[in-house]
Amino acid sequence: MAIPELLDTILRVPGPSGQEARAAEAWRRLCEPFAAEVDVDVNGSSWARVSGTASGRTLAVVGHIDEIGVHVTHIDDDGFLRIGQVGGWDPIQLIGQRIVLNTRGGEVRGVIGRKAIHQLDEEDRKRMPELKNLHIDIGAADAEEARRLVRVGDTGVIDVEPLELPNNRVVSRSLDNRAGCFVAARAAQLVAEAGGAPGDVLALAVVQEEIGLNGARTAAHRHRPDVAIAVDVTHSNDVPGSDLTADTRHALGSGPVIQRGATLHPRVSELLCEAAEAESIPYTLSSSGRSTGTDADAIHVSRAGIATGLVSLPLRYMHSAVELACLDDLENAARLIAAFARRLDPAEAFTR
Repeated sequence: MAIPELLDTILRVPGPSGQEARAAEAWRRLCEPFAAEVDVDVNGSSWARVSGTASGRTLAVVGHIDEIGVHVTHIDDDGFLRIGQVGGWDPIQLIGQRIVLNTRGGEVRGVIGRKAIHQLDEEDRKRMPELKNLHIDIGAADAEEARRLVRVGDTGVIDVEPLELPNNRVVSRSLDNRAGCFVAARAAQLVAEAGGAPGDVLALAVVQEEIGLNGARTAAHRHRPDVAIAVDVTHSNDVPGSDLTADTRHALGSGPVIQRGATLHPRVSELLCEAAEAESIPYTLSSSGRSTGTDADAIHVSRAGIATGLVSLPLRYMHSAVELACLDDLENAARLIAAFARRLDPAEAFTR
């Protein structure tokens, strides 16, 4: 299976939290052929609406379009850039990576470096690297040249392109959570191709999840869906060193993960399971006793409350340049959510 055009396109466009505009514009453009309405709000969260066929309940399917990145905090006298994190990084993931910065003059490329191993003393070699000890080298001759090219506050992401692997697997940065945005759009597309659902289906690509669930919070308030399904990634625990003592196995290719939990609406979770079984879609279950760490946490308490579920996508090597997912899981997640939408009874009360 080749990487679908929508997914491939949005994986290639940088879009760290707060600077998602280019990735969001690409997502909207590729949603236009099947959606009755495509637009964006003041914060940058985008939506694509597939109109319902009756007076059914509005379903929002929510992925977040932002990714983790870095921002320039200081330009030193030798022209090296010091950086902070946008979202959560393990600094060891950054060492030796190529980086692309978004500046007022366009893209500027560089590399993330630190002292060579030969220059590290024995104690330094044992310590985990810290972000404050890393820098970006853009090849500037001096501070003056660097400051002509880059300003404090410019943001960047690791400079890699998607890679296809055997068994329908894809490697890329920003699969967390461009994969969820792809699934949201693909589910809406499948509903449109099937002739619609009883109510509107609203695919959302929201912003700033990695720094506080901000886009989901404002988008849920704006659109007031009756039901919502957040789509995000979860750890694929089929790699060496995984601990299954507190979790169910979610291997690549085992299908979407339907979460049950204290903050998630039990009826939504149950209807997702029923839809998967009716359509013979493989899935696994996950459980949470508190918050989920996803946009679902902001959506379910919007206004007077929204009946919210969570569908997760198994992902290896989260928050790295080599995040790895299975395209079958993404397609099955979209099929699951489309089936849920088409089966959604307008009379369903969603009371607890």
